[in-house]
Amino acid sequence: MRCVIARFPFDLTRYGVLESMRGVKPEPVTDDLVIVGRRRYPAKQVGQVVTGQDRRDFSTAEILRAMTRLGFTCRTPPTGGPAPATPLGRKAPAMPGTRHVALDHGQV
Repeated sequence: MRCVIARFPFDLTRYGVLESMRGVKPEPVTDDLVIVGRRRYPAKQVGQVVTGQDRRDFSTAEILRAMTRLGFTCRTPPTGGPAPATPLGRKAPAMPGTRHVALDHGQV
């Protein structure tokens, strides 16, 4: 498949990516990832190995788009922050069929 990454054309194949990533130890994944075989790689690491370019030269979106078109599973972290916590002293809504037990946080 022909794709453009960082303004350079590449002819990538699924088999070629698998061969390029063989023996490459995955770095810790903190953001977007690509699953190659049974391993989870950061998208930027895959892009660097497959294209030979510096990670600053291409975007994660370019790699994710190319890897998705080749049939690899790509994941992005969920957007938004964590769910807001219920402040102390406020009751959380009870689930249907459960009893709500009030706790006194001021006394031990």
